[in-house]
Amino acid sequence: MRMRLAEPGDLPRLQDIERAAGAAFRRLGMDRIADDDPPGLDALEEYRRAGRLWVAVDDGDLAVGYLMAEPVDGALHVEQVSVHPHVARRGVGRDLLAYASDRAREEGLTGLTLTTFAEVPWNAPYYERLGFRTLEDAELTPGLREIRAHEARIGLDRWPRVCMRRPVAQPVAFGGGAWVQ
Repeated sequence: MRMRLAEPGDLPRLQDIERAAGAAFRRLGMDRIADDDPPGLDALEEYRRAGRLWVAVDDGDLAVGYLMAEPVDGALHVEQVSVHPHVARRGVGRDLLAYASDRAREEGLTGLTLTTFAEVPWNAPYYERLGFRTLEDAELTPGLREIRAHEARIGLDRWPRVCMRRPVAQPVAFGGGAWVQ
């Protein structure tokens, strides 16, 4: 998969990806999440213009997954990452997170953060496998506390939620000044 900044023509497709990916919540009895509207075109465009909406595209340059993020308290906070079910379990989400991590490092940010459902297999357990750890309440930054409060106000706390963080890998110099992660 190739990663790139989203283009205006991608935005309706990202809404379709969100709807398709959300349907999986229905089999967990989370119909409200499955039926939730995707981000609006205006919101997606705002992230795109800010350079914080990235897509994974197939060989035909069709978006199959996306990630939108914003800086929060020195980290890049992942607002949403979604992958179309037709390409699920192929590392697209992992690759989008790695791409976001690279962008965060370039900006001097120290980590990736996100909020997610604690007990949904493709949420917190998945992120743990990718190196994220659950933050204790005392570790939450003011911005993360604000995000969690907003989620509670809109009813997402009906199911257990957690904040997670993963450090951004810093480049390491080796042999002759080449850089690796």
